[in-house]
Amino acid sequence: MKKSWKPAVAFGATVALLAALAGCSGGGNASGPTASSGVASGGYDGPAVQITFWNGWTGGNAPTLVPQLINQFNSTHPNITVKDVPQQWADIASKMPLAIQSGNGPDVAVLHGDDLGTYAAQHLLLDAGSLIQSLGYSSSDFPPGVFDKGNYQGVQYAIPWSVTPLGLFVNKDVAAKGSITAIPTSKTDYEAALNALKAVGVQGEWVDSFVFTGTYQLESLIWQFGGELYNSDVTQATFNSDAGVQALTWMVNHISNGWSPANVSQDGNFNAVVSGNAAYNWNGVWNTTNTSLNGVNWTAAAVPQIGSQQAVWSSSTHWVFPANKGQDPNKTAAAATFVKWMNDNAAGWASTGELPASNTVRNDPSLVQQYPNLAPFISELAYAHYETVAPGIADANAFITTALSNALTGKMSPKDALDNAANSANQVLQQNQAKYGG
Repeated sequence: MKKSWKPAVAFGATVALLAALAGCSGGGNASGPTASSGVASGGYDGPAVQITFWNGWTGGNAPTLVPQLINQFNSTHPNITVKDVPQQWADIASKMPLAIQSGNGPDVAVLHGDDLGTYAAQHLLLDAGSLIQSLGYSSSDFPPGVFDKGNYQGVQYAIPWSVTPLGLFVNKDVAAKGSITAIPTSKTDYEAALNALKAVGVQGEWVDSFVFTGTYQLESLIWQFGGELYNSDVTQATFNSDAGVQALTWMVNHISNGWSPANVSQDGNFNAVVSGNAAYNWNGVWNTTNTSLNGVNWTAAAVPQIGSQQAVWSSSTHWVFPANKGQDPNKTAAAATFVKWMNDNAAGWASTGELPASNTVRNDPSLVQQYPNLAPFISELAYAHYETVAPGIADANAFITTALSNALTGKMSPKDALDNAANSANQVLQQNQAKYGG
């Protein structure tokens, strides 16, 4: 189906946006905008500005789509020119903090959820609470829980853009070798399917010890068994709870039960589904656009419920407004206009293998009609869990992967691997407290 873009949605008088941005332009702090009375009709009508947009979409379909969207926005907003500055996510992480502090950062950027706390704690983002209110956004405009991931210590810094949950990828031809026709939805069904495949010489689901996607599967299982990765104020790792041990033990049992080979390589589990060597793989919605699936008789489904409750890991990306030294409020107001327009016109983003965060756009029936493989991932958003928001959290999260590796390779028992990892993560959390403050 040919893409069709909605017309630009005019909104927000400049005067209202500038009122919301009062006090936002100084010195790289996040003292925050003052409250505004709301958004008037019309669009940004301030002086002509060029705003810079930093993002990490440099591969796949996104490099084509982003310029298309930006070109359409620019053509319908004569007093705003958006300059697209794509670069590797790692380069953004290394360059943007210093650029903001020197006043040379972007006017708008996209960050992943687990980066937000680090930027907010360093006062690199504008307090966007009143601005977001002026745009008419609230948590009900997005999937449950994701809007709150833009909040750090009671301040709202971000607006959701996209979400990317895990799902179950199924090679139907391989499943048929075990006479399996139904998609497993429970622990009982799933293990029965794996045993049926084992009986005909097929290792049905390969588990790996890499972040993509072994760690995300483990985290999903920890939540399914009723656990959490950290305590409420993220001062202590809790992934070594009984729930964590149950989750990791279940993954280790894939190897001991003969459902998975040992020492699966990076992406080996997904490649096994593609090549017809495995029936199942827990992987992200981004792979629905993977061309390697062309010619494979496959489908996607929600991940099965192995524990006592439904849960699944999901990443998220968010719009943020950097607190550049000397930031021009007109540019931030124009950037807000751009963000609102992009969210309103995000239907095509599904073609990149990411789900638009806007409920209005994502729940439009035409989206699933055009991209039917997205339906099971959308259904999971009611119980998805997103990244932990805390400064420096990525350094602590790395030890979850370490625990997974140590257990899957047989170096440690699941409990010892998780306890050892939690101790290391707690040291990082203490260091982060000292580095970033409480």
